[in-house]
Amino acid sequence: MIVKEVQAKSVLTKSKLPVADYVVNAYTGCPHKCIYCYAEFMKRFTNHNEEWGEFIDIKLFDKIRIPKDIENKNITISSVTDPYNQYEIKYEKTKHVLEVLKNINCNTGILTKSKNVLRDIELFKQFKHIEVGVSLNTVDDNFRKLIEPAASTVEERINVLKTLKAHNIKNWMFISPMFPFLSDYKKIIERTKDFTDYYGFENLNLRAGYKFRVLKLIELKYNNLYKYYKDIYAKDGVFFWSGLEKEIITYCKDNNINYKMYFYHEKIKKK
Repeated sequence: MIVKEVQAKSVLTKSKLPVADYVVNAYTGCPHKCIYCYAEFMKRFTNHNEEWGEFIDIKLFDKIRIPKDIENKNITISSVTDPYNQYEIKYEKTKHVLEVLKNINCNTGILTKSKNVLRDIELFKQFKHIEVGVSLNTVDDNFRKLIEPAASTVEERINVLKTLKAHNIKNWMFISPMFPFLSDYKKIIERTKDFTDYYGFENLNLRAGYKFRVLKLIELKYNNLYKYYKDIYAKDGVFFWSGLEKEIITYCKDNNINYKMYFYHEKIKKK
């Protein structure tokens, strides 16, 4: 890993995400090496020549600029990096931001793949409105190693949810990104439903360089599925994702599972 410290004007910025008014990204880059990571586009703005997952910039900031309209707004930590990546243990940049936000009446949401989030449980308890989400798309840790080699294990992430629940901190599981025929959402829910407040679902979108990486992995490791992946991603995939979305909604309603859908298939939404 190439680690640099860079001066930053701010780590709290306005967001175009539908679920966030502001986002916090205390790092540029991420060491988890997820092969499907959409945040790779950040290299266009940061002038990094290194492969995504091979560098991380630690943002240095003297103070956090707080917008005047932040009261009751939705704050997401983080959108293009993992806020609890392994370098957070040393640099505590996410913790620094949280120490400021805890005194503001806003809705703070954290999303991570890391067991390191448990370090800040006592800090979370000082918030009026906070929820912690954990991303997971499989219960098979061998598959996890292929697609998220440096992220926390399946069991570690499940333990995060269990521990948060034990401390009465609102939590949720983001079943994302869902790999066709490989992400078994029912198994994930069965393993976690007793201590998870709600679930989010997002499909696997493939673009640019990481599309090649993912399809190459499927071809090499899951060749029996390669034809189906080519059909889904060579075309628009609308039919497949629309059917899966309906199936998930029916399952959640039938089993009294609280859920939110984040499937992205623009052509369906236009109909």
